[in-house]
Amino acid sequence: MNELSNRSRDIGEFIPQPDDDMIVCRCEEVTKGEIRRAVHDGLWTIAEIRRYLRCGMGLCQGQTCAKLVKSIVARELHVSPAILEPATSRSPMRPVEMHVFADETEDTDL
Repeated sequence: MNELSNRSRDIGEFIPQPDDDMIVCRCEEVTKGEIRRAVHDGLWTIAEIRRYLRCGMGLCQGQTCAKLVKSIVARELHVSPAILEPATSRSPMRPVEMHVFADETEDTDL
């Protein structure tokens, strides 16, 4: 049984720290304090925190912040980072204007 399956266990109260305003995820501007607060609010997996705060969902897809987020979460839960399942990484996406898909310059006879 996973150590994180019992969400009723007490991890202690949230106590603000002097470095809580430190930016951890630069792409989405998520701070250490926001991550710590999310854990104390009941979000105990990396995937939950990623969906809630969007850390790791910016342009770098967590390449710069994933290890930091994982270590912060593990420290708050008093567990080893090794038991936290990493979030799924995906290729960066960028908006594409509709005219690129339409390509009106090409004559298509069907």
